[in-house]
Amino acid sequence: MYKKSFFCLCFVFCFVLLHHNVHAGTKMALVTYNNASLRTAPGTKNPEIAVLNSGTKYNLADENIYTGSGCSSGWYKLIYNENTTGYVCASLLSIVEVSSDGESPKNACETELFNLGFPSSYWAGLCSLKNAHPNWSFQPVMTNLDWETVVDKESACRKSYISFASSINENYIDRTCKGEYATTYYPASQQALAFYMDPRNWFDEKYIFQFNYLKYDDSITTHYTNGVRAIIGNTDFYQYNLGKGNDLASITTEAGKNTNVSPMFLASRMQKELGNGTSLKTLYSGDAGVYNFFNYGVTDSCATSNGANNCGVAYAEQRGWTTPLLAIQGAAGLLASTYINVGQYTTYFQKFNVVPTVPTNLYIHQYMTDITAPSAESSTTYKSFSSLGILDLGFVFYIPVYNNMNKTINNSGNGGSGDGSTSATTMDIASIVTSSGYRYSNGYISGIPIGTDVATVISSIEAISGTDAVIKTASGENITSGNIATGYKVVVTNSNSREELQVIIKGDTSGDGVVNALDLLQVQKQILGSYSLSGAYKLAGDTSGDGAINALDLLQVQKQILGLYTIAQ
Repeated sequence: MYKKSFFCLCFVFCFVLLHHNVHAGTKMALVTYNNASLRTAPGTKNPEIAVLNSGTKYNLADENIYTGSGCSSGWYKLIYNENTTGYVCASLLSIVEVSSDGESPKNACETELFNLGFPSSYWAGLCSLKNAHPNWSFQPVMTNLDWETVVDKESACRKSYISFASSINENYIDRTCKGEYATTYYPASQQALAFYMDPRNWFDEKYIFQFNYLKYDDSITTHYTNGVRAIIGNTDFYQYNLGKGNDLASITTEAGKNTNVSPMFLASRMQKELGNGTSLKTLYSGDAGVYNFFNYGVTDSCATSNGANNCGVAYAEQRGWTTPLLAIQGAAGLLASTYINVGQYTTYFQKFNVVPTVPTNLYIHQYMTDITAPSAESSTTYKSFSSLGILDLGFVFYIPVYNNMNKTINNSGNGGSGDGSTSATTMDIASIVTSSGYRYSNGYISGIPIGTDVATVISSIEAISGTDAVIKTASGENITSGNIATGYKVVVTNSNSREELQVIIKGDTSGDGVVNALDLLQVQKQILGSYSLSGAYKLAGDTSGDGAINALDLLQVQKQILGLYTIAQ
């Protein structure tokens, strides 16, 4: 993947009385769990109105707690939009007070934004867009993160890069990140991160789409195929496949619907990954018997040692992506399960993971390191929508809000980690692992997505531990690239201790880093009693996590191989 470390909702009109003191703040309900059900009445037996995302906020209809079945903590009544109220289980919410930052709303649009929780510095840009596109909706995502801290974390050495073409300002380059220059990228400085991360810099038609919800939208179904064609129709990979009878526009639309992912997003990502030329023709031509339109498996370390095309082909072969539909649908499913459904449901959040559903993934598990990628993909999407004349449909934009955003960011000169040297942390080994985004349990490390490159795991752990991490194969050989596999050993060190953890990749019972027919056979034989898995390999076979290897695990492995299911790690 490119430089990767890699509904229609309406505005919430609250019609609040303006005689109250707007500077004192207003209480709102912050959704703290993803897929929280908004119901017509208190109780889980009542019909569902909508599903709310973690990090979004809604006004309270009142401050009462209502009793109802299925939620022992009671139910709050929320204002969903100007015509709809609903009830959410109190345990899925946090009641917060939102203060204005010194300005009072001057008109209806600003009042709406204030009631939603947007600070006044957001009002002018968003109201301008709202005036031009009345059907658009804006939802604040309250990160509760300090702005200066966010910028510092995201500008750490090796975490974020900026392309040469974008680096017109010397202050956007981190010269202290020694030895980290790629062929077309510079390490990004704190000032560069502050510019590209600040949502207020992107409140125009062309760039607002980096905050657009990335799930399939039924309201624009009839426009998707032409929209995809507008994005990739002039690329070599589209024209080449069209000549072979494969219309990638209709195929991508079908794949998006089947996986609940926006086909426009999929098209933009393919265009970004493959470009317009022929350098990655092996990945999209099918000449190798497989297709890979998203560069999956093409990590920096693998591409350097084996070549981008070879890495992508190997990845596609492991997953059986033998047709364009299987390849696009398989990749879309991975994007949904590993990004969109875990809090990274906009292009912005896929680069800047500031509202993860798993708290330990904060600032890590990011799809790309290129800080210009969200705005670049947004521009592509905008041009497509504009050419189709559908800009006035009811698009929804989820826009992050940080604390203390008026803080001026100056480059610290240490690039988050200076010349790459760091001090080993005193944090215990288990906390290092979980803070790296993985799971720790009794000498094992798990929670690593299938197909993750060894270098990615090393980088994630070293960013927390402050000292070198080592990965060994099951036979004890040190390794720095290739897919991590069940049975591998990860050596994690802090300031005073060292621990060797065995890797568990659910579904990979054979220890080759992929889930294929061999794993299916081993699980089947384990169930029949003709083969015995043990240790990490046995734990890898229990894909359902119920403590036993049975028919359910066999089914999940089979579906993983067919691209119909993604085993949870």
